[in-house]
Amino acid sequence: MKFSVFVQRLSHPRVRRRLKIGLSVWGVMIVISLICKIAYDIGHFKAQSFISDKNTTTTTTRQVLTNEYAQRVVSGALKEDPNNPKTIVTQVVDNNQKLSTIIIENNKQQRIAWIIDMRLFFMGDLFNDNGYNLTESIEHQHNINNSNR
Repeated sequence: MKFSVFVQRLSHPRVRRRLKIGLSVWGVMIVISLICKIAYDIGHFKAQSFISDKNTTTTTTRQVLTNEYAQRVVSGALKEDPNNPKTIVTQVVDNNQKLSTIIIENNKQQRIAWIIDMRLFFMGDLFNDNGYNLTESIEHQHNINNSNR
C-alpha cells in the first residue's frame, strides 16, 4: 500500500472522527493511570515516612524490671498505698520483658507472682504449653512453701 493511499483513507471524515475518539480515549486512560501511579507513590511515601517516624520514637533499649518498678506495678494492681504497701516485692526472679517472675511477701507468706508486659500483675498458677506448672516449679526451686494451694 502506498503512502498516498493511506493518507487519502485517513482524510475521510468518518475515519478522522473515529481516530480522534480512539486517540482521545487512549490518552485519557494514560493520564488517569499516571495520576493513579503518582497518588499511590505519594501515599506510599507518606506511609513509609510515618512508619520510620514511629520506629524512631520507640525505644530500642530493653526495659529492666527493678524491685521498685515491680513494687509500683503490684501496689497499683492491688490498689494499695504505694508509700506503705502491705504486699512487698522481695525478689525479681526472671527479668523478662514479656513475662517477669517475682516473689512477693504478704503477712510473712511468700508467693510467686507474674508481671506481663511490664504492666499487668498476675498471681496464681501459670502453665507452659506442655502443661507443666511453672509457679509450682519456681516455688520448689526457691524453697517457698505455699500451704493454701
